[in-house]
Amino acid sequence: MSDIVTKPKTKVKLQVQRPRLHKVILINDDFTPREFVVAILKGEFRMSEDQAYQVMMTAHRKGACVVAVFTQDVAETKATRATEAGRAKGYPLLFTTEPEE
Repeated sequence: MSDIVTKPKTKVKLQVQRPRLHKVILINDDFTPREFVVAILKGEFRMSEDQAYQVMMTAHRKGACVVAVFTQDVAETKATRATEAGRAKGYPLLFTTEPEE
C-alpha cells in the first residue's frame, strides 16, 4: 500500500445577501409650489410628467408618498439632493428615507 493520504476537497459556497432597500418618501407641505415638486421629481428621480404629477398629488392628498426604492446610499443621496434643491429656492420641501420591510 502507498503512504499517500488524500483528503476530499470541500467546496465552500458563499451566500451573498442583497443589500437592504430603502424607500424615498415625499412629505407634503403647504408652501412648495406643485410645479416645483413635479420638476424635482422629473429631474432627480427621472419620472415622466404624468408619473411626477401622480406622486405629487398622492403626497398632497395623503400627506406623504413613496417616490422610489433604492439601496440605502442611493436613496439617501437622492433624498438629500432633492431636499437641498427645495431649500436653495427657499421652500420647505422634504424627502426622507426609511428601510423597506
